[in-house]
Amino acid sequence: MMEGNMWLKDTIGVIPKNAWAIDPFGYSSTMAYLLRRMGFENMLIQRTHYEVKKELALHQNLEYIWRQSWDAEETTDIFVHMMPFYSYDIPHTCGPEPAVCCQFDFARTPGFFYEACPWRINPVETDSNNVRERALLLLDQYKKKSTLYRTNTLLIPLGDDFRYVSVDEAEAQFRNYQLIFDYINSNPDLKAEAKFGTLEDYFQTLRSEAERINFSRAGEVGSREVEGFPSLSGDFFTYADREKDYWSGYYVSRPFFKAVDRVLEETLRSSEIMMALLLGYCQRLPCAKLPISFAHKFTAARRNLALFQHHDGVTGTAKDHVVVDYGGRMHTSLHDLQIFMAKAVEALLNIRHEKVGKSTQPSLFEPAKLRSRYDVQPMYKTITVLEGSVQSVIFFNPLEQTRDEVVMVVVDNPSMCVLYSNWSSVTSQVVPEWQHGKDGLFTGRHRLYWQASVPPMGLQTYYVANGFVGCEKARPSKLKVHSGSKPLPCPQPYVCSKLEESMAEVRNQHQTLTFDVKKGMLQKLKVHKDGTETIIGEEIGIYSTWESGAYLFKPNGEAEPIIREGGMMIISEGLLVNEAFSFPKTLWSKSPVSHSTRIFNGEDMLQKFLIEKEYHVELLDHDFNDKELIVRFKTDIDNGHVFYTDLNGFQMSRRETYKKIPLQGNYYPMPSHAFLHGSDGRRFSVHSRQSLGAASLKNGWLEIMVDRRLTRDDGRGLGQGVLDNRPINVLFHILTETNKSSTPIPTSLSLPLNPSLLSHLVGAHINYPMHAFIGKPEETSSQLPPPKHFSPLAASLPCDVHIVSFKVPRPLKFSQLSSDYPRFLLILRRRGLDSSYCRKGGLNCTTLGDRQINVFSMFKDFAVLDAKATSLNLLHDDDMERLGYYEHPHRKDLGGGTRDGHVLLLPMELQAYKLELRSNL
Repeated sequence: MMEGNMWLKDTIGVIPKNAWAIDPFGYSSTMAYLLRRMGFENMLIQRTHYEVKKELALHQNLEYIWRQSWDAEETTDIFVHMMPFYSYDIPHTCGPEPAVCCQFDFARTPGFFYEACPWRINPVETDSNNVRERALLLLDQYKKKSTLYRTNTLLIPLGDDFRYVSVDEAEAQFRNYQLIFDYINSNPDLKAEAKFGTLEDYFQTLRSEAERINFSRAGEVGSREVEGFPSLSGDFFTYADREKDYWSGYYVSRPFFKAVDRVLEETLRSSEIMMALLLGYCQRLPCAKLPISFAHKFTAARRNLALFQHHDGVTGTAKDHVVVDYGGRMHTSLHDLQIFMAKAVEALLNIRHEKVGKSTQPSLFEPAKLRSRYDVQPMYKTITVLEGSVQSVIFFNPLEQTRDEVVMVVVDNPSMCVLYSNWSSVTSQVVPEWQHGKDGLFTGRHRLYWQASVPPMGLQTYYVANGFVGCEKARPSKLKVHSGSKPLPCPQPYVCSKLEESMAEVRNQHQTLTFDVKKGMLQKLKVHKDGTETIIGEEIGIYSTWESGAYLFKPNGEAEPIIREGGMMIISEGLLVNEAFSFPKTLWSKSPVSHSTRIFNGEDMLQKFLIEKEYHVELLDHDFNDKELIVRFKTDIDNGHVFYTDLNGFQMSRRETYKKIPLQGNYYPMPSHAFLHGSDGRRFSVHSRQSLGAASLKNGWLEIMVDRRLTRDDGRGLGQGVLDNRPINVLFHILTETNKSSTPIPTSLSLPLNPSLLSHLVGAHINYPMHAFIGKPEETSSQLPPPKHFSPLAASLPCDVHIVSFKVPRPLKFSQLSSDYPRFLLILRRRGLDSSYCRKGGLNCTTLGDRQINVFSMFKDFAVLDAKATSLNLLHDDDMERLGYYEHPHRKDLGGGTRDGHVLLLPMELQAYKLELRSNL
């Protein structure tokens, strides 16, 4: 949105204020919030559930004020027009009878190569002989449609997909309609006026009428934004266009590319932070050459990411060849950004600074994870270190708090050790690397783990060493193996023992996990501190279908469990990581899924509270045609058939499971987070690294669909099935919590609940992972480089404050902009918390409370010379009232610049500031 809005302003001088979104399959209230804070005034939407449209139309509420559920001050209000009928095409826009409206789609007359009217009454050319009859017929439709709305101002869109491709077609529509309009306007007895207009014309006319006439209803909650209309909160999922056809399938279709989308998103954010830091320190040539030389690739990355947000892109509902194009574009941008980040690491650590301005100069570093093609999973680079040598590994932390966590690289030799940047030894652990496969589970490589500490938005260097005197070798994990009927060779240098019992435990200092060994599934969790036990009952199942397609989910019945006894399970135990790897037995000769469950040990570390679940899924051949794979957690939490899923990773929405609608209608989008909230205050949360679909079909159940393979088209325009499945890894972080409040929140509460602070941090942990870079040349112990780290922030920010973006919006114009025009952008978010869940122990976490953020003192080596509040699309600096901020009595701080750098950040809010920085170095 920011990229597109700025392009409009820079290229044609237009600042948009009306949103047109007729084809997304359901609508999120987060979009309404973002548009309001960008300075938009009006929205038009179309695809909402047909029963919702019917209910709103019955009360003339199809035009309303969309307000966020947390907003008590009316600061987020935006005016919305919802189209009332089945579709946005001409047969479904002039009025309630498509057979009549189709007669006024003049592109369907012979000669335009568009399909004839399905109702077998086609358009006829309008002339002086038939204009009265045609005008009255059309006006009758207009009048019938007008009864669904409150005002006398009526919108009739005139278009469709792939229209106006020729001047003749446009002329035919204009010529015929102008004759009809002329007749209506010249006959006062018809009491109507009709004319061509833009969306802006419509909203201006409607708002003008609403100022003259009060359309309010008794007892109705309205808005100061536009009086005379009701205010509504919530979202519009799940969408159904007819009967039991719920569009919940696209939540999961093509999950491989949904995952790539998120990786590109977080990589772009990290790259933009690095570019801003580089230009902050290097505002003069030559070292400013590096970020500026990559500016075009940054623009391409933003646009490739934005392109994939199309309602047939990230949804997985595009044709195969279009998916290939999307994937290729994202892969190219990922590659370009990783090259930039590797070079930026050098610059920020002041390595070879005299050459850093040369974008063609090879970098000393390369990413620890790389993709060889657009359609394959990333692979970890294998680190090889010769005897007596070390190899540097540098971590970039894209978050705004110091990060203490267990990190991992892949090595070819288990006899490695790890050194801190001051050459002290770091405790490490080595684990065999397992792979999905019937034979040969061990890859021959090893995963090397250690606990790293990386400053906020900073870099920290570690060294992997071989034969370094005084460096403690990585400790091999102890392995326990259940291999069914086929023995599994024990890799060297590990010690293996048999898993004889039917149940096995894996534990860390916080929790104990219990597994069913024969099926390899997680059964329950016990928290040591308070003794709380939660039944989890992990299950993997498959829905069968005859009618599902890329858009629709229409299962034949309930999901059938697919895991049988007799698979392989390996438990590895060590100082830092305990893992259970399962390659289960299923109905098929090769299982479509394998999975790992990991828990971590460490001091002052977020990871010790979570369970990491990683599922490897392969629905690759005809055995899985018309199958949809789910993971289900059957907990003992009494959630009262209510659960919560996130909207755009920004807020939560309450979901209730209804028996009166089919199973597929009880599925909801899960972009990044879902949780169950029990009547006893317990919570079971799942955070996801990619967008999927979730449901709670029975009390205590949370199920998540992870992939689907479909042979049939579902009749919604794609014209094909979805058979281009690829191997995928789906990553979850699972969290259980207990309410510390004496008055637990009831599940019947209609408003959505907020995540806890810990849950927010777990979500940030999985969605903004650290980026690792490996040094290319080996360094002998006699030629050790100096210690390397980089820490740009003066201190960690409070844990409820998130830096959404720190970037240079116009890098190509960076050196041309005058010093009085702020060249950097900072977008802050304050997370909304459920404070009744309070587990900050061991995390060194503070919250903002009633304090303000001081952007002038946020950075360590930058002087912030100016901070000017702006809209989220950067186009409104001087009219903050347009964004709704001034409605709050404490928001006067947003006017113009801030003299002392202190800004007030309210819960659930995003705020953008243009900054001018000067390096103090």
